[in-house]
Amino acid sequence: MGRTLVRIGVTADVLTASGLAFAVATAVVVATGHLLIGIPLLAVTGFHDLFDGPVAKAAGTASVRGALFDSVSDRVADAVLMAGVAWYLVSVHDGELALLPLAVLGAASLVSYVRAKADALGLPVTNGGIFGGLMERAERMILLGAGFLEPWLLVPVLWALLGLTLVTAGARFVSAWRAAQGPVRLPSESTAGARWRARRDGTVRGGGQGELVARWRARRQEALASRTARARARRERSAAARVRRPGRDGRRPPGGGDRDV
Repeated sequence: MGRTLVRIGVTADVLTASGLAFAVATAVVVATGHLLIGIPLLAVTGFHDLFDGPVAKAAGTASVRGALFDSVSDRVADAVLMAGVAWYLVSVHDGELALLPLAVLGAASLVSYVRAKADALGLPVTNGGIFGGLMERAERMILLGAGFLEPWLLVPVLWALLGLTLVTAGARFVSAWRAAQGPVRLPSESTAGARWRARRDGTVRGGGQGELVARWRARRQEALASRTARARARRERSAAARVRRPGRDGRRPPGGGDRDV
């Protein structure tokens, strides 16, 4: 599918941007009470999010900038969709139910944040076991679309969505917590840019992260010793200057004479 879309001139950034546009359209339709129309629009939004990665790989345009654009667009689309659901609930129900989609949005942000933070800390955690991948973004959109089938079904689906999303976030956190019980590890130096900076600064020469820590500690101890020595020398010079300084009557202290102290 990715190669087919590339042949007809579709790019990954176009899919990401158009997916965000369809998410906004879905939110507007749902907010105005047209839940059934929101189902195909939500499906189109999901397809855009599904195919932008394969298109980028097929075209050879996968990049860090594209990954950043895709991730940020997904978060914005989630927020817009839940805002549309909250608007609908305010218009047809009591205002308190509008807090439910906001809670779902907060739980969904935890799912992605726990994984991103674990990766940043170098923890060997991907999906958090069996329940860590229970309710990711695709599953959340499918379940939300099921809630659009009938107006009375939306609120129970949101409660189920909230519970399952919290289970997913909790499973990922527990998995990351267990992985963090081991020895402290430095962030990975696998990227070429990080290795180049390390070689430029002279902190890594074949010894890996252990040598990096040892060199840093040695330089820290050397800097502390140097500052201590300079402070001691300043105190000694200050004491010598006070001894050589004449008194208020112009005479030197007894026993001073012309001798250096």
